[in-house]
Amino acid sequence: MSSVMVKRTRIETEKGDITCERVDAIVNAANHTLLGGGGVDGAIHRAAGPELLAACKLLGGCDTGDAKITKGYGLPAKHVIHTVGPVYSESGPNAARRLASCHRRSLELALENDLKSVSFPAISCGVYGYPVDEAAHVAANTVVEFVTEHKGLELVRFVLFDDRAFQAFSEQLERAAGVGEFKP
Repeated sequence: MSSVMVKRTRIETEKGDITCERVDAIVNAANHTLLGGGGVDGAIHRAAGPELLAACKLLGGCDTGDAKITKGYGLPAKHVIHTVGPVYSESGPNAARRLASCHRRSLELALENDLKSVSFPAISCGVYGYPVDEAAHVAANTVVEFVTEHKGLELVRFVLFDDRAFQAFSEQLERAAGVGEFKP
């Protein structure tokens, strides 16, 4: 685990399974329909149970870069914030802006719902093809900037599935927070 403090918010990276997170909200790397899919999205839907799918059907989908919230149902997390990341090969120069928007909108929804702790996966890094190092850079900088400008969040955690993503997100988080020594 890697951890930094930014203002009054602890930001962490950890290798693990986001469906096991005991936080106020986990973020789902969803597709436009919000009706489940593969990867993180499918795992969250399976772990939450059929109530999550029923709730998502009422939301009317979600645009890339936006986010919507439901209860967590069968998950340890109280809520799920669903966000749709960019497909890297289709987003061109807008990829970073859209990925940053996913993180920002998710954190805004957390604050709007008085949530204190949020866990993110590596949004868009699976089937959507976003390079892990670039995604980690965008995610870490967006989160650090957000918690610098907004009060209320106590914990933001990046929960990564493999060693490569964990390393990339840990390094980028330390860079964004201005701590640690880095290789060029």
